Amino acid sequence: MNLIVLSTYLYKLIQEGEHQQQDFKYCINDSKKIAKSLVAFANTDGGRLLVGIKDNGKIAGIRTEEEFYMVEAAAKIYSNPPINFSTQQWQVEGKTVLEIKIEPSDQKPHFARDENGKWLAYLRIGDENYLAHKIHLNVWKKRNSQNGIHFTYSEHEKFLIDYLQNNPSITISKFIRHAHVSRMKAEEVLTNFVIMDVIKMKTEKDGTFFEINKMFDETVLKKFKNKPV
Repeated sequence: MNLIVLSTYLYKLIQEGEHQQQDFKYCINDSKKIAKSLVAFANTDGGRLLVGIKDNGKIAGIRTEEEFYMVEAAAKIYSNPPINFSTQQWQVEGKTVLEIKIEPSDQKPHFARDENGKWLAYLRIGDENYLAHKIHLNVWKKRNSQNGIHFTYSEHEKFLIDYLQNNPSITISKFIRHAHVSRMKAEEVLTNFVIMDVIKMKTEKDGTFFEINKMFDETVLKKFKNKPV
């Protein structure tokens, strides 16, 4: 870690506030909690942690280098697969701010181990970390596979397209109820459509919703029948 004299760079970052690619941490006293943030950044668009900054943007500074070692534990021990990160120290107002940079990962999904020892995947949406939906996990798994997907334009797929052409969004639970389809089949249909960019996923505080991609051509779907795509 190199110690650099403060420039306008750090003040500019602080003025941005917390957002999808930036999070403030007053201090680090739990590697498991930090692992959640690292995983969320790696699974989404990457980002940075500014350690020694309060939520309101006030500079508090870090007390010792212990914070660095706790971040290292979060990335290497409490994240799976381990997460690569880079660090930079900034000296400001007689205090030290630790910047942790995480690139978007090509090994998604990453999981963070919680206080109960359970491994969970997270996403960074806006200035919050959200638990990844089962469809997110399925999409990552299939995208990492060399087998492609097997797609059939059946009544279930047609129902979903028709519904989303007349409604702004749907949840997986609503899809299951309205289409009278099993959860396994619903997950398969939604996963395939997300991979094919037919529908988009939207995660927010109220849950995960699926919306139509208005640019897709329905006639193309009808050409597929048990074909890997």
